[in-house]
Amino acid sequence: MLALMSTPSTVVVQGLEKSFKDVTVLRGVDIEVARGSIVALLGSNGAGKTTVIRILSTLLKADAGTATVNGFDVVSQAADVRESISLTGQFAAVDEILTGRENLVMVARLRHLKNAGTIADELLRRFSLIEAGGRRVATYSGGMRRRLDIAMSLIGNPPVIFLDEPTTGLDPEARLEVWQAVKELAAGGTTVLLTTQHLEEAEHLADRIAILHEGRIIVNGTLAELKQLLPPAKVEYVEKQPTLEDVFLKLVGGKK
Repeated sequence: MLALMSTPSTVVVQGLEKSFKDVTVLRGVDIEVARGSIVALLGSNGAGKTTVIRILSTLLKADAGTATVNGFDVVSQAADVRESISLTGQFAAVDEILTGRENLVMVARLRHLKNAGTIADELLRRFSLIEAGGRRVATYSGGMRRRLDIAMSLIGNPPVIFLDEPTTGLDPEARLEVWQAVKELAAGGTTVLLTTQHLEEAEHLADRIAILHEGRIIVNGTLAELKQLLPPAKVEYVEKQPTLEDVFLKLVGGKK
């Protein structure tokens, strides 16, 4: 970790370990997410990103280590953790037969919330889906489905949201739509932990970036702090600052 965070942490992970039979996935993961911030957990396929999210979401138990979410322990206070979070997986979990509004109303009713229609209309407005709200989701583009998926996950106003590779399979325009939605979440006070293997996504969205490699967090800091790990390269008398891609390949590529 390059620098300590001054604001209170909503997610705190210490010494997390997890193995599946003879395969060790997590080897002592430490990470914190400050309240109202976006932290990107960056890593290659198989690095263990989804395993971390599943443990934090109480879907999987760690072999060792501790984790708290919104002040609740993920093992002994699992029910409280589940009430505090929302999890959006790699693929949109929406009902294509229903309209966008009907999807939102259904989830609000399942959560026993009053004024389900009002809640649905507000989320359609917030995620720029008002015009599409009356259409079946089967007619939506990938970006619209993902925005609807994220909107559904916010019903009940969870203080913490986990996004597991939220732009998987999306085209560039749809990715930009999702990025804007995620930034608006944090601006509204929601704490966001997202996993990604896209360097540009982490660079564009995150307040802090943690790189997970071979089961451990090998670096954790702001984009500016990560760039300071490599010296600037001078090309034809013009100083070229290192990119996040340069940092990632230097740290991860050099460890294989």
